[in-house]
Amino acid sequence: MGKILIGTCSWTDKELVSSATFYPHTSMSAEERLRFYAEQFPLVEVDSTYYALPSERTAAVWAERTPPDFTFDVKAFRLFTGHWADKAAFPRDLHQEIGEVPSGKRGFYYRDVTEPVKEELWRRFRDSLVPLRAAGKLGLVLLQYPAWVFPGPQSKDLILKAKEELAADSLAVEFRHHSWLDEKHRADTLRFLRENNLTFVTVDEPQGFPSSMPPVAVATSDTAYVRFHGRNAATWQAKAESSASRFDWYYTSAEMGEWVPKIRELQAEARTVHALMNTNRGDQGPANARLLASLLQVPLGADHQDLFHP
Repeated sequence: MGKILIGTCSWTDKELVSSATFYPHTSMSAEERLRFYAEQFPLVEVDSTYYALPSERTAAVWAERTPPDFTFDVKAFRLFTGHWADKAAFPRDLHQEIGEVPSGKRGFYYRDVTEPVKEELWRRFRDSLVPLRAAGKLGLVLLQYPAWVFPGPQSKDLILKAKEELAADSLAVEFRHHSWLDEKHRADTLRFLRENNLTFVTVDEPQGFPSSMPPVAVATSDTAYVRFHGRNAATWQAKAESSASRFDWYYTSAEMGEWVPKIRELQAEARTVHALMNTNRGDQGPANARLLASLLQVPLGADHQDLFHP
């Protein structure tokens, strides 16, 4: 049976830090927060790397402040997966070369930047992960594709480009359009992922929208990956000031219990199962992660609330 690792999608989320219900106090330093989080959970997903390229020094600090067996899954920079990025998301020294946002667009897409810039962005992203690789703490790089990336040759080429550029790393693929798993495309989608040793990201999320992926639990590599987005249908596609509104959900025991047999199935198929909570209103991430751990009877780090004092 594979090992199950449970964690949350970020330990630095603004709502989590300010909620005062997970971290012992709101005045903790960045180092204290990461050390505390790593005492509670064995796994975290780094969300900040989606919005801007990390630095190698930052990743080195993450490695230094966590236990030897801690694991970081890292979300790929948004430009690599078909999302747009504004100019501020690019390194400052590349601003002159990328120029101004194309007319009529809200930001840059991958096709809007030159080949040298693309190559440089990929190089910097790879290099930023060196400390985590060296420490044996890099889990998977998450490639999260938007709802406008549909099944087809161009989309597969986009994914294979990431595989080529990140050849040294294990990759997980999250789709956000149901057509990838519809009757016409499901077999081909899963075959494509298996043939390229790419991890399919299983999700729990509101159903009934074009962006809704069905909660299909399947392993396409030796690591299975499950992301819990909550079930808030009212905010799933609504415009909101922050992601906390979209992913605002405390799971009930009954709702989370639906996933126990599915994760057991993944555990039987894969060497490791990563289960991550993307619910991020207040302490929803840690609370939902602890609920899943209790239902699966998976041990987590001890509660170290007494290690820090206001």
